[in-house]
Amino acid sequence: MPRSPLEITEDFLSKAFDPDLVADAADRLVAEDAEYVSLNSDNPPLRRIMPWAGASKGRQAFVYTFTNVMSRWNLEDFEYTDKFGDDRGAAVFGTFTLRSVRLGKAATSPFAVVSRVHDGRITYMQYMEDTFATALTFRSGGTWTIEADPGTDERIEV
Repeated sequence: MPRSPLEITEDFLSKAFDPDLVADAADRLVAEDAEYVSLNSDNPPLRRIMPWAGASKGRQAFVYTFTNVMSRWNLEDFEYTDKFGDDRGAAVFGTFTLRSVRLGKAATSPFAVVSRVHDGRITYMQYMEDTFATALTFRSGGTWTIEADPGTDERIEV
């Protein structure tokens, strides 16, 4: 009996955060011309902080993304809170905790993953998280000044 898109998605995610397993998982579970969207379709400032951010094509995009993520963070926790699937794809939601390798700062973030699966292989995946929280694990000093309320002069320093 063929595996469901949800099972295929969960199988990939269970290996994706292990640099020793992600390439094999991509070979087995991801279509050669699959599209991967990490965090945002196109955001050049974000890409400066997280070079894998954005839309990319090909099985290697999946490997590149997760290998780079795991070179910068250690995964401490990854839990599903909800998961849904049909014959075309799956959506999984949950939380994860990452700790930055260089600074040792941890962040817990919600995540959402949507995938489309055809003929037993992932053809599209989008991974979303709280990028502000994860980016803060890279911050070693200085302040970020953010407009608190559009149209006012109030600022928040983070």
